[in-house]
Amino acid sequence: YRYFAYHKPKGVVTHSPQGGEQDIVTVSKLKGVSPIGRLDKDSSGLIILTNDGRVTDRLLNPRHEHEKEYVIETTEHLRSSFKKKMEGGVNIGEGVTKPCTVRVTGERSFRITLTEGKKHQIRRMVSALFNGVHSLKRVRIGNIKLERLASGAPHAMGQHRDGNRLHVVRRRIGPSGHDCPRANRPIERERGAR
Repeated sequence: YRYFAYHKPKGVVTHSPQGGEQDIVTVSKLKGVSPIGRLDKDSSGLIILTNDGRVTDRLLNPRHEHEKEYVIETTEHLRSSFKKKMEGGVNIGEGVTKPCTVRVTGERSFRITLTEGKKHQIRRMVSALFNGVHSLKRVRIGNIKLERLASGAPHAMGQHRDGNRLHVVRRRIGPSGHDCPRANRPIERERGAR
């Protein structure tokens, strides 16, 4: 199996390009792999490409509550109640979002960690609190971090087995874009997976 961390640029779609749109697989020039999940056209950041369907369930199935972290800049200043309301759950029209973690980093910026992935969820949450999203970047999926991976660049990941568990390994990326010696083990398959 093959695994890649990819830094999706803004303006590139993850699936089903239409009307001259560019999709990840074409732009990345990676053959035989598909993106896991979605990252909307107007957003940028980390997405995983693989030909391993087993990892897809691990990352997308809601029962795993896999963390995803984003950095957001808003169009207006954040209200004093913004953090508390976001963390408590926001009604986005199809129910209230699950509790999340928010860290305000500036007058118009914050980081958010979600364990669910409704369509355009962050944009809809921000809109429900009378603001808008200027930019949105995903910087982490589980223990896989975007770090210094350049926009439009893929980075190959490896795998190894530990008993009945499969781990996907991504080495930390240094300033030059090359591997650092230390690696982590971000994605585990449940016992019995093959």
